[in-house]
Amino acid sequence: MYLSRFLSLHTLWVTVSSVMQHYPSVWGHYDVCKTQIYTEEGKVWDYMACQPEARDMIKYVKVTLDPPDITCGDPPETFCAMGNPYMCNNECDASTQELAHPPELMFDLEGRHPSTFWQSTTWKDYPKPLHVNITLSWNKTIELTDNIVITFESGRPDQMILEKSLDYGRTWQPYQYYATDCLDAFHMDPKSVRDLSQHTVLEIICTEEYSTGYMTNSKIIHFEIKDRFAFFAGPRLHNMASLYGQLDTTKKLRDFFTITDLRIRLLRPATGEIYVDEQHLARYFYAISDIRVYGRCKCNLHATGCKEENKRLLCECEHNTTGPDCGKCKKNYQGRPWSPGSYLPIPKGTANICIPSISSIGNPPKFDRIWPNISSLEVSKPNQANVCDNELLHCQNGGTCINNVRCQCPPAYTGILCEKLRCEREPGGCGGRSSAPGRAGAGAGPGPRLLLLLLLLLLLLPALLAAPARGC
Repeated sequence: MYLSRFLSLHTLWVTVSSVMQHYPSVWGHYDVCKTQIYTEEGKVWDYMACQPEARDMIKYVKVTLDPPDITCGDPPETFCAMGNPYMCNNECDASTQELAHPPELMFDLEGRHPSTFWQSTTWKDYPKPLHVNITLSWNKTIELTDNIVITFESGRPDQMILEKSLDYGRTWQPYQYYATDCLDAFHMDPKSVRDLSQHTVLEIICTEEYSTGYMTNSKIIHFEIKDRFAFFAGPRLHNMASLYGQLDTTKKLRDFFTITDLRIRLLRPATGEIYVDEQHLARYFYAISDIRVYGRCKCNLHATGCKEENKRLLCECEHNTTGPDCGKCKKNYQGRPWSPGSYLPIPKGTANICIPSISSIGNPPKFDRIWPNISSLEVSKPNQANVCDNELLHCQNGGTCINNVRCQCPPAYTGILCEKLRCEREPGGCGGRSSAPGRAGAGAGPGPRLLLLLLLLLLLLPALLAAPARGC
């Protein structure tokens, strides 16, 4: 009998749980900027922190090479095969499509045979260094969400630096050093990401893991974003709430994963030996077949969309914000200083929306009637931004909207929408009295779908417990 009842309850719980897992407020993915909720006063908008989905950012990149004439093929030259460094009858010719290796081949679709790749000139000017800077620019602030992966068609370089910029290439900081011998190349002890911790995650390291020579199965170089995330979110990144909390409260950590540009500095090609074979300098060059950079537009948690316009990525800002990164309030919405959204509290965050300016009250701007839960405005002076209507922004607790300018409140209430008990502002507070039943904060709890599911569970539970056992 008890077994059958337990199985019935288990089935009900699995059903309820499967529905609840699709409820957005549980996810904490910040993929919704606002949602309509129902209160005793009618429909209102509940605002949330939000961000765009991660995507392949290489689709939007602009690449620059320095020196500009470093790509092979002009004039044509021969080079040695990657598989056999002494078979030197391959040709690079920029005037012939089949033999050309321009920079855009670093970003085309892979999987072809033979593979396509960019290639530099050979090290024919040895012992003069063969230095190449490959700069990737987005003209937009990007938040990295996955590992940076560079696939070399030649051997991986003996020495390389990956650098980042946060100011569109005006200044640069190292991200990671790569070398066959870190101590000799950069005067740094070799380390890997596994040697780091939560406290040292921002340390700039030199690694020897990705700098072996002509090994056919060793073409890839990583900059490990996810391994660094794992210090906060766990090995399988299941605890993203912890990571978001750290990003929200630690600006240096947030900036570490944020870029506007990347620069790959190739300092010494793969030699495979201690010395350089001066009789076969056509063996030495750089060739890259693929670069992967995944991230999202930085929109300061004020947008879920990012569009390309005039060859530039722009956030589709909400919360009455504007700008490429939603970094300022719209005109007529400067009633308090602009602020980025916040991941906290998990899972919905705080929208920190821009509110109407005082100067716009007498001459209301043309705006969509989307307002936040008034308790989230944090307005310290109730007489500011006294705007109301009879659609979404109702005067509460029996208040009357006067000319869409202010709410005329009953004697016991105050606030922009009569949402506060007047006694709360008096010395001693409200004593044992309960708070106003129609306060706007009432909408901040679980949504109607979740309440419906809980109600269903409560209704069915007595019936299941009282039901006679079958088959005992």
